[in-house]
Amino acid sequence: MTLRTLVLSAVVAVAALGFGWSLFTALERWLATPPAAVADGGGEAVLGVATPGDDVARITVTLYFASADGLGLQGVEYQVPLAATPAEQARAIVEAQLRTRPAEPLLATVPEGVTLRGVYLSERGDAFVDLDGAVRTTHPGGSMYELFTIYAIVNAVTVNLPSVPAVQILIDGQEVDTLAGHVDLRRPLTRNDALIVD
Repeated sequence: MTLRTLVLSAVVAVAALGFGWSLFTALERWLATPPAAVADGGGEAVLGVATPGDDVARITVTLYFASADGLGLQGVEYQVPLAATPAEQARAIVEAQLRTRPAEPLLATVPEGVTLRGVYLSERGDAFVDLDGAVRTTHPGGSMYELFTIYAIVNAVTVNLPSVPAVQILIDGQEVDTLAGHVDLRRPLTRNDALIVD
């Protein structure tokens, strides 16, 4: 390895660490929430801890949150209700991804208060996830945070439902170019394993 290559590698590593640290501190400010489970209005535990007397059938799924260093998405297993159809199961997974606030040091990737309007499957199996406009108006922006928001949803659906090859994000029932100016949302997106960290 040449001296020039070593110097270039060192510069890239320092830049990546600096970017990761700034993203981490920004995400921490934007998404600071107590490390507790969030339950929906029906009392159904999002974190997979069954409510006393709850006999709803459940499946274990992987949801995705920003890693502590801000450099990727980390998968965490949760339980969601078992649904009768793939579209209903996709909806349960996305609802859990939107509602769940992870335990520290992980950070949520979707702004609090964003709601799911619907999930639809095309004939070829692609999922269309329709979010309300709050996902855009409350989003703090930034290319990395936008990637995390989009691919937390895309990966949660495609990893847990292998029959769904791709996910397109809609906002208020409409196709949009981007969420916050960086990620092209004009077509269905496939899972992004490069963003996933251990």
